[in-house]
Amino acid sequence: MLRVGDVEKSKAFYCDFLGMKVLRFTDRPEHKYSLTFLGYGPESEHTVLELTFNYGVEKYELGSAFGHIAIGVENCAETCAEAARLGYTISRQAGPVLGGTTVIAFLVDPDGYKVELIEGRDFD
Repeated sequence: MLRVGDVEKSKAFYCDFLGMKVLRFTDRPEHKYSLTFLGYGPESEHTVLELTFNYGVEKYELGSAFGHIAIGVENCAETCAEAARLGYTISRQAGPVLGGTTVIAFLVDPDGYKVELIEGRDFD
């Protein structure tokens, strides 16, 4: 679960840019929060990312325990180029992981969470 300050910006990043879909949405105005569940396929078969929006909260301290989310992509360099074109922050350009050959890159989502892109994994 990620706490977000603007659900629409987060959906644009994770859905419009990274290709996830909104799987479920729950709004609880009486309790001043909403939940948006995103993923690449049915929850019974795929990992789901929960975005929690608390009414009136625009920014969170990320803390030091959280590292990043990792997502497989076909081509890290192309994904980074598109991210840059769309104005997203790239904190590490595409290149081999330290001590290995797997190509990775890091993006920063609208709330400051790091997203690692990992190139060349099975997409079936």
